Amino acid sequence: MNIGVPKELKVGENRVALTPAGARALTEAGHRVVIETGAGERSGFPDAGYTEVGAQILPGPEEVWGEADMIVKVKEPVEPEFRWMRPGLVLFTYLHLAADRQLTEKLLGAGIIGLAYETVQKDSGALPLLAPMSSVAGRLSIQAGAFSLEAKNGGRGVLLSGVPGVKPAKAVIIGAGVAGMNACLAAVGSGARVSILDVNPERLTYISEILPGRVNTLISTQTSLEEEVRQADLVVGSVLIPGARAPKLVTRNLLKLMRPGSVIVDISIDQGGCCETSCPTTHAQPTYIEEGVVHYCVSNMPAAVPRTSTLALTSATLPYTLELANNGYQKALALDRVLARGLNLLAGEVVNQAVAESLGLPLKKLN
Repeated sequence: MNIGVPKELKVGENRVALTPAGARALTEAGHRVVIETGAGERSGFPDAGYTEVGAQILPGPEEVWGEADMIVKVKEPVEPEFRWMRPGLVLFTYLHLAADRQLTEKLLGAGIIGLAYETVQKDSGALPLLAPMSSVAGRLSIQAGAFSLEAKNGGRGVLLSGVPGVKPAKAVIIGAGVAGMNACLAAVGSGARVSILDVNPERLTYISEILPGRVNTLISTQTSLEEEVRQADLVVGSVLIPGARAPKLVTRNLLKLMRPGSVIVDISIDQGGCCETSCPTTHAQPTYIEEGVVHYCVSNMPAAVPRTSTLALTSATLPYTLELANNGYQKALALDRVLARGLNLLAGEVVNQAVAESLGLPLKKLN
């Protein structure tokens, strides 16, 4: 199979979908790997690293898209990439379609086979290709929150850790999944006073066991959520329903009750955000202020640390990329139901229920 890796075009995106080690694994399996020149440079992987393991460097995106049977990316396509799509092309990347009807319609019109990293799901419910980036985003959320709390950025001028004689800031984390747990670990490590809310008591029990006495765990109800958010200096939104739009748990009315200069970091923004006032931002302009609250809603947070993120992501995606390359997408999906759950779009039709329901589009049910 011909596997193409274009340079990411999303604003501020510095990651690459395949390391030289990944390219080597694919070429040794008998596949042709074509890389757009410079695709890995922002992650610290120059072109020479790919050519040394048998990959080919092509001069531009048109050549990569045109010669590939499968495109492997990091983020969803943007203009002008739509012009290079064609029926039957396999696209394997983060898609996050539930929050973007326009993107979904573009991809449906192109007739591609759309496989989304974020909906590849194990029988246990675990999301193996979302987990590494959720870990990075969770830990980054505390760094971003601490930065946004500085007065020069519109924040309250509060230090997360406090100092002797001055109490630490209060951090509230909504959602105890992979991103939320990593945010919790980073917040506790920073010295903040930390509360974490979730509807799953087992997740809260686990966090209590690994951080005994260091974090306040709460079942998420409307009352507990409102009480904690109102008292917070930093709120991290890490709510996830696989494939679906994130629920709006922090309403504008609740936002009005927060302290002026407090901060919301909405990790859920890829799926529409869990705060009613959240809108996607970029690394170049990461924050804005709404109702007196600083919002950090960067939709590709892990791109801030592209070397770490690329290594973590490709170690997770490579086994599935090999499955698709070795078997073709139809046989690969038939053999691996974990990978099969990643199928969102098939030849102009939506085949993922959560995406269809979120966008109000017809669902084609597959066996």
